[in-house]
This record gives sequence, C-alpha cells and structure tokens, in this order.
Amino acid sequence: MDQTEVTWEQYCDILRGKRLPVALVNLDAFDDNIETIAGFVRNRGKTIRVASKSLRCLYLLRRICEKAPDVMRGVMAFTCEEAEFLAAQGFDDLLVAYPSVQPSDMKCLVRLAKAGKTASLIVDCREHLDALSKAARESMVDLAACIELDVSLRPAAGRLHLGVRRSPVRTPEAVLDLVRYARQAGGVNIVGVMAYEAQIAGIPDANPFSTTMNPVRKLVKAASRPWVASLRARVSKALRDAGVELRFFNGGGTGSLGWTPFDEAVTEVTVGSGFLCSHLFSYFQGLHLKPAGFFALQVVRSSDPHYVTCHGGGYVASGEASADKLPQPFLPHGLSLLPLEGAGEVQTPLHAGPSTPRIAIGAPVLFRHAKAGELAERFDEYLLIEHGRLVGAEPTYRGLGKCFL
Repeated sequence: MDQTEVTWEQYCDILRGKRLPVALVNLDAFDDNIETIAGFVRNRGKTIRVASKSLRCLYLLRRICEKAPDVMRGVMAFTCEEAEFLAAQGFDDLLVAYPSVQPSDMKCLVRLAKAGKTASLIVDCREHLDALSKAARESMVDLAACIELDVSLRPAAGRLHLGVRRSPVRTPEAVLDLVRYARQAGGVNIVGVMAYEAQIAGIPDANPFSTTMNPVRKLVKAASRPWVASLRARVSKALRDAGVELRFFNGGGTGSLGWTPFDEAVTEVTVGSGFLCSHLFSYFQGLHLKPAGFFALQVVRSSDPHYVTCHGGGYVASGEASADKLPQPFLPHGLSLLPLEGAGEVQTPLHAGPSTPRIAIGAPVLFRHAKAGELAERFDEYLLIEHGRLVGAEPTYRGLGKCFL
C-alpha cells in the first residue's frame, strides 16, 4: 500500500473515542503534495507563493515553507488584518490579494511598513491608490501596491466574459496609467502585477458532476492560454520599456501548475488548495495530487438497508451553487450522497454501494471538502495523522480566535 494512504479501518482506530465531527490532515499525503507542487517550478526560475486562504492554519503554512524552502516565497493573504497577524507570527513577503480602502486596513499596512515587513496590497483603480497614498503621506511611510491585471477571455468584442470578474485593468496602457498615477499621488510604490487566469486554473478538466460541459471547458482553456500569455508578455514589456522594475509578476493557481511556470513573464505561481487537495482538485489533468484534508462524521442511524445517516456535514463550498460544491464521502469506499438531500446542516444520509463494508452505528465516515481552506472555518483544530497514527493536533485560525472575513 502507498505509504501516504490510510485505510478506513485505520481511521476507525485513530478516531475511536474521539468526539465527532473532526477535521484531519494526512501529513504523509500533505508532504507528498508539497514535493509534487515544488517540482512544477524547480529549475524553471519560478517560486511558489502560498495562498493562506486555502490552509488557514499556521502549522500547515510553516510546514510548507520548511519542506521546500528553495521555492516557497511569501504568502498570499486575503485581508490586511490577516497579513498583520501572519507578520506577527514571523511570516514576511505578504501580498494581500483583495483590495480595500477601509481606514482600519490602511492602518494595518502602515504598521507593517513601520515594522519593516514586506507587504503589498492589490489595487486596480485610482480610488485604491488614493487610499494608500493618503495613509502613506499622513504616516510618513511608503506603502507597496500590486496591480491586478484581468486576463479573462472576452470574445465577441467583449460581449462575452469567460473568467472571474475582478479587475477592470485589461491592457498595458491601463497598467501604465495606474503606475503613473501612483507616482503622482505619492507614497505608493508599485512592486508587482498579479494576473490570475481563473478560467484555466479554476476549471477542472474532467468534472464528474457536469460531464456534458467538460468539452466546452477544455475549449475555453485552450483558447485562453495563448491570450493570457500574450497579454502578460505585453504588460511585462510595457513596464520594462517604461523603466518600471517589479519585485514579482504573479500568476496561476493549483489548476494551472502544468502551464503557468512556463510563462516567461511570470516570476511566481500561487498555490493553495493543492497542498490539501480538496476534491475539486482531483479532476485536473496532470496534477497527480493526493487527498490530504478530510473531515469525519459520526454515523447515527440507518433508515433502510444500504443507507446510513451521518450527524452534520453541510459544509458547502462557496461559488456557483452546484453539485460539485458539496463535500464528497471518501472512506469507506462506495458511499454516495442522495440527490434529493445532499449534505445537510444536521444530518447527511448516504447510500452504500455493493463494495461498501458494513458501517456500524457510531463509526466514522470521512469526507473531502470541495475547497480546502473553507473547512478550517468549521473546526478549531486539525488532527494530524502520520504513518497511520494520530501524532497531534494544531489550531486553525478559528481555534486561535481569528476570523478575518
């Protein structure tokens, strides 16, 4: 058996006497994923920026950095307050990937700058730069910003939008306009560009929940790659020609690891969910990551032969409401959600297939969440499994009393 795998019988032994539900991390699979992910960028002159939103656990963030120090560079945070919290825990090179103009967030960035931390905030309009400039000038510090470039595919003269709706910055000229405005406003240094190809990195190649759309998804991804590469190259050249030196040019996500590291414009690739490999990331071609993050529910009833019902389980992922956002039963094998009930707030019924072993009342069923980090908002800690044994527990952000969004 693969040393990174843990059987259902082993999990039953590990969880015997534990209060359920619990969240767990298989450290052997987690470490294997770290090495696999690092391998995508090694020898290509790129680094990995870890997306904290997909982990929300200091121990796991530190473990990633310690296991692959040659390629792990910095953290992509999701709020300014989280970035300040991470800085206090010893992390540095922090990119806050979502803009804000709140005075409290500007104060966070000012405190980080005065403490000598490297931190930058995503911007995509003059209003963002105005807020940063005002805070910088009033506090007599320089603040750093990263321009988000929209690389969505917009065919039919822009009447269609294939990608995520984030930034209005879509051309080299728009990027340069923000650079010039930042210089004029004062107190703000443009240190990076982020160009996230969501329509490539965020769309599984073989989604089992909507198979008829998979050919369309593949066409969108194939059409997007040359467009994204061309736009990033043009922006990179325009900035060089204008004498703008960036610290980083960020792109990608777990789902585009097989492609983004080959983009010459990109200096770093963002990865988050791949480390825990929530179930959506088992449907990408060429990733070969191992499930590492789970939650376990108690079986509390059996309404009919071949049916068991778990207590709780309604941990539905964010995004478009669809079947692929539901958690999926993982162990024992052969279990499936019921189409008319799904994963419920207080109970989740499951159908047991012919290969499913008998599940006693009180036994655990393991599930995989659709998205990695959101599970941490439900649990105070992760139980840590290594070599088939429980070796400890580490708090999530929630377990530390932190809720950043």
